[in-house]
Amino acid sequence: MIVQLNDLLQMEQRYRATFINSLAGFRQAVLIGTKSKEGQSNLAIFNSLIHLGASPALYGIISRPDTVRKDSLKNILETEQYTLNYVQKFDFKKAHQTSARYEVNVSEFEKAGFSEAYLRGFNAPFVKEAVVKIGMKLEDKIDIKINGTILIIGSLQSIELNENILGDDGFVALEKEHVLVSAGLDGYYSTEFVGRLPYAKP
Repeated sequence: MIVQLNDLLQMEQRYRATFINSLAGFRQAVLIGTKSKEGQSNLAIFNSLIHLGASPALYGIISRPDTVRKDSLKNILETEQYTLNYVQKFDFKKAHQTSARYEVNVSEFEKAGFSEAYLRGFNAPFVKEAVVKIGMKLEDKIDIKINGTILIIGSLQSIELNENILGDDGFVALEKEHVLVSAGLDGYYSTEFVGRLPYAKP
């Protein structure tokens, strides 16, 4: 099967979105926790986490165009704090439920069945049940003109994980915690370790 640009353009919109999104492959399913200036907590699933560098430690996430209400984006831009939370594959239904469009005064934590947790001096909520919890500080916002999406760049402020998944060389073996990954907008998977290789040389 060969799909050309003209074929893509002729696809039904929903079909094309599902096709292109899932074709990008497996990505980390991350629950982003935020709190509004008014004190309302919010939780939403994203699968666009990008490693941007280790010194300084930066991650990026892609937000869809803000043509409709985006509580996570609004809260991040207003408070400059948010959390990244990795949950286990067993919680995939609860994680997916955070994508529902609840009213602004409703917490997805409560509706999806997750608990809020906090670190002293950090306003954004973490997911208590998460096996990896990362506190983030907003550093930059880049508008992507070609399609209206937004790249949010943040610096890592705190990291909480179990020591048993951290190797002597700093490698984090997420598969040991059965961390949830995703493909497309509604496909969820678990990971299996294949192997690590030494630094490649000619």
